[in-house]
Amino acid sequence: MKNSIKIASAFIGIIIGAGFASGQEILQYFTSFGIMGTVGTALSIVLFGYLGMVLTKIGSRLQTDSHKEVIYKISGRYLGILIDSILIFILFGIGVVMISGSGSIFAQQFGLPNYFGIILMTLLVLVSILSNVDRVVKIIASITPFLILGVVILFVYSVATKDYSFVELDALAQEQPSATGHWLTSVINYVSLAITMGASMTLVMGGDEPRERIASYGGMLGGIGVGILLLIHHLAILAKIDIVGDYDMPSLGLANHISPIFGIIYSFILFAMIFNSAVSMFFSFGTRFFTPRTKKFNWFVIGALLIAFGASFFGFKQLVSFFYPLFGYMGLILIVVLIIASIRMKPLKDIE
Repeated sequence: MKNSIKIASAFIGIIIGAGFASGQEILQYFTSFGIMGTVGTALSIVLFGYLGMVLTKIGSRLQTDSHKEVIYKISGRYLGILIDSILIFILFGIGVVMISGSGSIFAQQFGLPNYFGIILMTLLVLVSILSNVDRVVKIIASITPFLILGVVILFVYSVATKDYSFVELDALAQEQPSATGHWLTSVINYVSLAITMGASMTLVMGGDEPRERIASYGGMLGGIGVGILLLIHHLAILAKIDIVGDYDMPSLGLANHISPIFGIIYSFILFAMIFNSAVSMFFSFGTRFFTPRTKKFNWFVIGALLIAFGASFFGFKQLVSFFYPLFGYMGLILIVVLIIASIRMKPLKDIE
């Protein structure tokens, strides 16, 4: 059970760091649909729980240390090339968004130039990326509880002190730009995006646990946890949409509305979660091509981070609104393949 919880915590850390720690992603995918966005977050609990279980189960069954071998085994040569290419593109793209997001934190919270946070994040990721998978998982798992506590505080405060009824807030929320045109499409796109961008690291985590049942439980618990956190984070933003709707980082704006001190604390938590997601993205990106902690791997990661550093200056909000829906639609191919592969898997007792 201890290992399942460790996997669940790490899975939550990967997804919420890249997927909604800033609140901008939740605002575009769910809160902009108001009350129907709440229905969407409830549906996501089921979807995340199931797909988290599928990922870790497949990773454990195949004992993988890279997503490449899994993808080709479950989808074949030609479809494998397509999915592998999509994953590579998404890993790098999300990494760019994370580095850009670190710049927005320092600009919004401390009034510093964006490049300050971007440079700091790039250097921290470069140093940390030399760790192996166990090290990365431990880092992610150790910081995740602090963000969960922060989100719960935001939720309790926002709902308890909201100035409008949820009917009125529903109308205000729908004035915000949305990632897609319909709440159900948004749910599917977001879950696809989140699972796809966490797939590489989650498969590797599953492969690091030889007991398939333990790995499956960890993935399922982590997925359910992600969905529940998504629900309460959405409600926190919805309850104060009149105040935080225009921020690059709505959650950080909400934290500052509670207290400047809490805003500073939350900004460090947010930075840490974005850092963890950036590490997992670039670590997985590097392991796709080279063995970790080799000279080729190190130089490859350095080159990738330099390119990402330059691309991150396009702006966090703009990168999220452009790349995230695109990645979500691309990831649907992987989701379908994973589900089919899971259904076709024979029970362990039938495998010789």
